[in-house]
Amino acid sequence: MARMKVHFLGATRTTTGSMYLLEVFGQKILLECGLYQGRREESIQRNCCFPFAPSSLDAVVLSHAHLDHCGNLPNLTKQGFTGSIYCTFATRSLASIMLEDSANIQRSDAEFVSKQRAKRGQPPVEPLYTSTDAEMAIRQFVAVGYDRPVRVANGVTVTFRDAGHILGSAQVVLDLRDPSSSQRSRYLFTGDIGRGRDLILRDPQPVENVDYLQIESTYGGREHQSKDTAAEMLRTALQTLERGGKVIVPAFSVGRTQQFVYALNQFSRENKLPDAPIFVDSPLSVNATEVHRLHPECFNEETYKFLRDVASPFEMGNLTYIRDVEQSKKLNTLQGPAIIISASGMAEAGRVRHHLANHIGNPENLILFIGYCAEHTLGHQILSGKSPVNIFGEPHEVKARVLLVDYLSGHADRSELLDHVRRISGPLRKIFVVHGEEEQSLALAEALEKMKPHAKVIVPRRGEAHEC
Repeated sequence: MARMKVHFLGATRTTTGSMYLLEVFGQKILLECGLYQGRREESIQRNCCFPFAPSSLDAVVLSHAHLDHCGNLPNLTKQGFTGSIYCTFATRSLASIMLEDSANIQRSDAEFVSKQRAKRGQPPVEPLYTSTDAEMAIRQFVAVGYDRPVRVANGVTVTFRDAGHILGSAQVVLDLRDPSSSQRSRYLFTGDIGRGRDLILRDPQPVENVDYLQIESTYGGREHQSKDTAAEMLRTALQTLERGGKVIVPAFSVGRTQQFVYALNQFSRENKLPDAPIFVDSPLSVNATEVHRLHPECFNEETYKFLRDVASPFEMGNLTYIRDVEQSKKLNTLQGPAIIISASGMAEAGRVRHHLANHIGNPENLILFIGYCAEHTLGHQILSGKSPVNIFGEPHEVKARVLLVDYLSGHADRSELLDHVRRISGPLRKIFVVHGEEEQSLALAEALEKMKPHAKVIVPRRGEAHEC
């Protein structure tokens, strides 16, 4: 069979900094180039310094636009990569706004750290990359439609199959044909896999004739709540609005915000939701929603039909999108019931922290989390029952009701991951389990060993290389 060596350089036994270097037929192809997020010094070192020469790469292939998968591309191109970055059309659109937003965050962080260093007589620090670097990286993106094979290197063809995770997300199918012997093999990188039956997106596609599989494991040992929890979410939100309270929803700008808005739209059309004002207060969320409108090719049949025959799933008469800072500030003095959706989903940054500071101390309000909150984040602290919590350095008693509903998760859980593997055909000689905390990756690997006893199941560590 065709020979390839895979270097696992990020998101191995963790969920951040996805990066995998493929050496195939004397060429180098990079799968993903994500930002690593962790301890500050380690993050700076890993993000600024690549374990290979960027100029030596022949191509980059990107599964989707989340920053832990694409966020370090401006740094890669700045350091000398001049080739093409292959992705879907919607991923290119989303990445253009995600990377610009990331560059602004890099600038703000550098300014803050530089001020602290100046007090100690130390020199300033530079941002990892700038908005100009982000714009230059986007110029190297080459957009490809789903199910349209494209040659990315000699003997290497890539086909994107829908992953159902976020808008434009794809599984990466690499078909390898050895130029010297015409031997063939197929390598499947799942990227991040959605749950299926998504409110907006199409289901993950099965892939046929796979020899080698690289699969994510974010929820490799866990099951999500039943989708019946949507009823609980609606009931609790209604109770809050009926007593004049506010529902504060920390939500990720891409994917989760649009899903939640569409869910509210459905509830409203079924007359299950009072006519209280709804606000999406996040410039990135507003931009991301506009990108969603431009890519109906990613929508499932029901959503596409709704868009074609009824209206935009992201519009309602009582819904207001807010970019302007002054408009955002006015929400602090808003009287009466309202739903405020704001980034970030883990409450670590963005305008949602202001809304939490203003409303978390009122028992009439509801703080509704609709996604995963990593350990040590403000969202995790609130969900864990900690009170008071520090917001902008000030303690705030948590008196509002707190609810977590994860049925909108963009990641497949353990059972859904295993179901996805069952739908994959082919010999599956090796399976690499990545993109999960160690406990989750090992749990999925154990289940896969039982399901596919003839496959060699590997949970690689960072820096390891394996042949295919």
